[in-house]
Formats: sequence, structure tokens, C-alpha cells
Amino acid sequence: MRWRHLKLHRFLWAFGLIIASLITGVGAYHVLEGYSLADAFYMTVITISTTGFMEVQPLSPEGRLFTSIYILVNIGIIAYTVSVVTTYLFEGELRSIWKNYMNEREIKRFSDHVIVCGFGRNGSKATRDLLAQGERLVVVESNPELITDSSLGQGRLNYLHGDATEDELLERAGVRQAKALITTLPKDADNVFVALTARGLNPHLQIIARASEKTTRQKLLRAGANYVVMPDEIGGSHMASLITQPEVIHFLELLNGTGPNRMHLEEVHLDRLNQDVRGLSVRELDLRNRTGATLIGINRNGSEFLVSPDADTCLQAGDVLILLGSPAQIMTFTRLFSSRES
Repeated sequence: MRWRHLKLHRFLWAFGLIIASLITGVGAYHVLEGYSLADAFYMTVITISTTGFMEVQPLSPEGRLFTSIYILVNIGIIAYTVSVVTTYLFEGELRSIWKNYMNEREIKRFSDHVIVCGFGRNGSKATRDLLAQGERLVVVESNPELITDSSLGQGRLNYLHGDATEDELLERAGVRQAKALITTLPKDADNVFVALTARGLNPHLQIIARASEKTTRQKLLRAGANYVVMPDEIGGSHMASLITQPEVIHFLELLNGTGPNRMHLEEVHLDRLNQDVRGLSVRELDLRNRTGATLIGINRNGSEFLVSPDADTCLQAGDVLILLGSPAQIMTFTRLFSSRES
């Protein structure tokens, strides 16, 4: 069931009880006392409201018995309705429903956004890093208590409360228009299901999935995931490397870290650069002297990766450059070489 329907259930149930009580009262007075429908409705309303106005005509013994039971039942119905309305007005549920409705309307206009399923340790970390890179996100989380920092994203982050394994919820998250999906749900089986569903809804979607068990990796890949990440295994390798190669780990921690000495690994698509860059050799590009950044690799049309390319290597259409540099150096590169059209 949709989250919004769950929130509205008690509200609709309360007013449904009132309508059912009205119909029951009108029918009973019409049959037992022979009242016209107008008189039966009037008698029903004054009985439910317990205002004490005069009866349309003296009641029969059966009518009095029904009225006595009817009043007792409606006291409970009115009390329940008042408690529900009070909850919606004073505990913010009505405001929450409205906010969720407006949130979903905004998501419908999204395109090329990223969906994060699960806002636990891995999901929240991925969310923060993506926001730092300027991405627009939709987070799907079944536990609203995990989402406590409403200042995250400053308009680029939207939440949906619910089960990410439901097709309908992924549709509401805009999976058909999204460019990527990250699923970090606690259960591997749920991540497999999300990957399978998302791939069916969007064949071009990039899917990154979390796995706890090694046996799940192949299942996720078969389900449609592009990449499978095993945080526990990565964490163990990281700890071992701190013993065997501590300086290498220290260098890696500088990448996309914090502080004045942080470094970035940036991928740059050649097609987004100035036209006059294409065909130049690495020597002619002279990145190191002109920007301070270092060209550490070239991905050639996705089929070949050139690490520390030779100075005579010429840039070709479709190449992706992998740069290493500080934020200032990357900014200098962007200013010098980026195409104005992009």
C-alpha cells in the first residue's frame, strides 16, 4: 500500500464511520417510525449531535431502544473522529501529507537524477558525496526516523517514504527518467529485487548495488546491476593496506577528502571540451604546465584504458580523460578547455 494511503487510512476511516452512521440512522427511523426521509435525516442528526431538540413525533418502544443504542455507538464514533482530526491538525500529519504530495509533484519533473534506495550508513554517505558533486537526488527509505537532517541538499534532495522493492514506488521516484540508481538496502535479496525491477523499467539506467555475501554478486549482475559493491570486503582490504601500504592509503584519502590539501580525481569527456583540443597530443595539451593538473589516464571509447599515456598519444573523439588535481587546478582546466556550448 502506498505511504500516502497509509497516512490517510485513519482519516478516511473516521469519516467513513460517520457516513455509515448517518445512513444507518436514516434507514432505521424511516423503517421503525415511518418517518419521511427528510424527517428521518433530521432525527438522525439531532441524535448523533446529542443537541436535545424535540423529536419529530413520540418514539415507539423499538424506536427508543434503537435511539439509546444509537447514541452510545455514536459517542464512540465522534470521540474517535475528534481524536483523528486533532492528530492531523496538531501533530502535523496533515502538513506531512501535503508536503509529501508537493514533493511527489516536484519529483515528476526530474530527469537525469540519481535515486538512492536505503538511507543507512552506506546510503547516507553516498547521498552526501553526490550532493557535494551537485547531483539531484531522490532518496527512498522505509524508516522516516533515519531521515533527520532536512537541511541536506538545499532543494536538490527529495525523500519518498516506503518500500523500494515496490514497482509503484520506483515509478514515483522517477526511475524511467533517472540516470542512475544506488540500492543499499540491508537485505541482499531486496537489492536484487530492486535491481531487477529498475532494469526492467529503465534499460539505460546505471545501477550500483550493495551486497553482503559474495554469492549475491553474480545474482545482482544477472538482475541488471552495472556494479556491485561489497562494503565489508572493501573495509577489510582497506585495514590490511593500512599495515602493508600506509602511505598509499594516505594518498588515497587525499582524493575527494577535506581540507586545503585535498585532491580530486575528475573524469572529463573530450566531446565536452573545445573543438581545437581534439587531435592534440598529450605533449601539445601540456596540462601540467598550463593548469597544474595531471593526466593519469585515458579511457578510449570504453574499450581501452591508457594509464599514464605517452606524450605522443593523440586525443580522439569519445575519449574520457582522468585528471588528478586540486579543486583550483581542476577549475583552471575547466576554464581553459571547456566548450562554451556545454
